[in-house]
Amino acid sequence: MESRVNGNVKLVKRSKEEKKLLRKQLKASHTLLKHEAIKTASLPTKTLVVANGGLGNGVSREQLQAVLKDSGCVETLLMPPNKPYAFVTYGSVEEARRCQVSLNGRQLQCQGQAVTLYLSFVENVGSESVACTELPPGLKVLEDFISSEEEAGLLEAIDWAPQTDTVTAQKALKHRRVKHYGYEFRYDNNNVDKDRPLPGGLPPFCDTVLERCLKENHIDVIPDQLTINQYEPGQGIPPHVDTHSAFEDTILSLSLGAKTVMDFRHPVGRSVAVVLPERSLLVMKGEGRYLWTHGITPRKFDVVPAGDGVSSGAVTSDPGDLTLSKRSTRTSFTFRRVRRTACDCAFPSACDSQRPPEVPSAPALPRDDGDASRLEAQFVHRVYEEISSHFSSTRHSPWPRVSHFLHSLPPGAVLADVGCGNGKYLAINPHLWAMGCDRSHNLVQICAQRGLQAFVSDALDVPLRSGVCDACISIVVIHHFSTQERRLAAVNELVRLLKPGGRALIYVWALEQEYRKQRSKYLKENSPGQEERDGPSAQMTQNNPDYSQEHAGTDEPSVQQSQPKLSVHTNRTVFNSQDLLVPWHLKGVAQKASETSTESKQSASGPVFHRYYHVFREGELENLCGSVKNITIQSSYHDQGNWCVIVEKTLDL
Repeated sequence: MESRVNGNVKLVKRSKEEKKLLRKQLKASHTLLKHEAIKTASLPTKTLVVANGGLGNGVSREQLQAVLKDSGCVETLLMPPNKPYAFVTYGSVEEARRCQVSLNGRQLQCQGQAVTLYLSFVENVGSESVACTELPPGLKVLEDFISSEEEAGLLEAIDWAPQTDTVTAQKALKHRRVKHYGYEFRYDNNNVDKDRPLPGGLPPFCDTVLERCLKENHIDVIPDQLTINQYEPGQGIPPHVDTHSAFEDTILSLSLGAKTVMDFRHPVGRSVAVVLPERSLLVMKGEGRYLWTHGITPRKFDVVPAGDGVSSGAVTSDPGDLTLSKRSTRTSFTFRRVRRTACDCAFPSACDSQRPPEVPSAPALPRDDGDASRLEAQFVHRVYEEISSHFSSTRHSPWPRVSHFLHSLPPGAVLADVGCGNGKYLAINPHLWAMGCDRSHNLVQICAQRGLQAFVSDALDVPLRSGVCDACISIVVIHHFSTQERRLAAVNELVRLLKPGGRALIYVWALEQEYRKQRSKYLKENSPGQEERDGPSAQMTQNNPDYSQEHAGTDEPSVQQSQPKLSVHTNRTVFNSQDLLVPWHLKGVAQKASETSTESKQSASGPVFHRYYHVFREGELENLCGSVKNITIQSSYHDQGNWCVIVEKTLDL
């Protein structure tokens, strides 16, 4: 509707729907500026930022391109990996204006849920040059190593029916199905029983493949152990290194039925995502086999190169050449040669044959929910009860970005701080209805002494009605849960508390304590030379299991030690593994404080307690939240050694 002022100037009166759309567009622009430093333009340009239209929202390049091309000639489409936005540049300003009008507020169906696009003009986006990403040394991927007919024959030859014979060892594990030939991989000690081979050896249907590998010099001797794994979409393998003492150097893995992306990581932190196409053969030798961890992130879509001629190799971070690939059922044949002598490889820090055995009293990672509850009770709950006073005295300065989130909430908003500790965030914004909960009775008592509203509760079962909160925060809490399932349950509980449109801020400790060439405060406070004296190998070696016994058999069975034990981290040094015990040196408390506590031991300066942590890799927190229904990830970032996300609830669960 139009009205006139002085007979010349036209004022446009917007409808309620138009006003609502404008508010949401401005909110999206504000979020991009605050969390991604993306500044929108007030006047039309050739380039638009498409909020909620990124790979991180489950929008593929092909899907977004299909709706963008209707408005004109798309010159470039940049989709940064794991981000909830994209940039599109048109041939003219008019085409960009047309796109903004037609697509702003439009919904796309992505991965079973609706995603609403909000478009704003930006100045030209500079594209950074992307360096070529090389495969780890000793690694190669051979495309189309077998034909489609050979693939079909191999898949048909697998008998997944329950086995009563002793020729194969078949198991239905929690995250996949698995069969062993030649030797059974034992999940109780992450090794093989070399004196008890399975009768029958390797199946004859593998002969042609192995003879080809031998003829083409990929191996020097025929393998005598085969593990067949079958993965459904959403299933994966935690990072690990194949046991040195169990298997010889070269390991082969044949991908059948579907492609996937396998993540490789060096102990110093360098990571490479490698595409394994259907019918390809992965060959791992030397450093790539002995030193680099490898794993498959559990998800239903992979970020892969979009180019037509690119099907295997390392995934770059080029935003102009990335898209999503939907996973399908994948079956892998992994061939190994059982080792008969001690390993004398050139990587002793990662070698169980050349490393002292684990401390027998070290706790093991949990096999099930009961084990997880007991581990957390001993190495999280009891510890915080013991150290609550000293812990509270060190937790007094709010983190700026958490404070910013709390001050962004409207007056009267209901806030729940799940895992509130001593309540340092409950009084940041006096205009909120703020309440906290914590598993520690002593920390909740400290909150009460400060006049703060808090109660004792487990973060997995908060006694509040669903949909009662405008916002929730979980600051460095979820990393204390010792299984993927319990960490996911903690996120689901936060979302349950939120109203539709409510937001949650989540912080977890990061594996990457040095990010974009910036060391975290945790490392900066390290005394001079300490890291060099202790060294990464003095902390958690990467041979320590990143996963439970049930998970250990993977595409390439796993870990380098007799039992899946946790190790003790050396404070103020880099992490080399994700599951660990972090010491807390209690000060100002009588020495007898540790006498009755099984999770502490005496040092010269006082009792030392050990807290369990699962430190998160880059992208892991986003993937965890991506498994939760009816939420969108508004932003994700790295803040002083923590991975952080802000999520918004879209619908009632």
